[in-house]
Amino acid sequence: MVRLFVAVELENPEVLKRVISFKNYVLSCSKQGGIKGVEDENIHLTLRFIGEVSEGLLPKIYECVKSLENIRRFDMVVAGVGTFPSLSRPRVVWVGVKDGVEELSRLRKLLDACLEKYVRLEREDFVPHITVGRVKGSVDSACLREVLHNYENFNFGASPVTQVKLKRSLLRPEGPIYNDILVVNLKEV
Repeated sequence: MVRLFVAVELENPEVLKRVISFKNYVLSCSKQGGIKGVEDENIHLTLRFIGEVSEGLLPKIYECVKSLENIRRFDMVVAGVGTFPSLSRPRVVWVGVKDGVEELSRLRKLLDACLEKYVRLEREDFVPHITVGRVKGSVDSACLREVLHNYENFNFGASPVTQVKLKRSLLRPEGPIYNDILVVNLKEV
């Protein structure tokens, strides 16, 4: 069995740097490790979480991801921040996407249309976001509210989306390890 997801990464290093410094600011609100930050090298936007599948399904999943290579490259503007499910009960702290949402949603729809023939997919609304931290314990709520307020309309910048990656996730107590097992280049404009 392999645990898989499909992602796009922040290809603009400046945007990634800004997202990391926001994450570090969020972590300053953590009490006794109450917020687990996403490792810098693991920061990404999940297009589709696939979950545990048998290795025998990999060729079909590769086909589905490869089908995205006919989609044109685009830019996404990373802006705004928030929490899921709500600020009063934060479980996930994220950075949002302002421009590029339509294109990301199109990639997701195409991917799902192919994948659902082979795997059971969770049916949740697709809200493009980049998770920077997960709330696991105590948090200074006033601090977190202030950080989120300060970054509410912050524009982290534009990042090109030229690749879609199928990643394998190996869960470990000290944090997951993600490996690219297929990289698909989107069509040049």
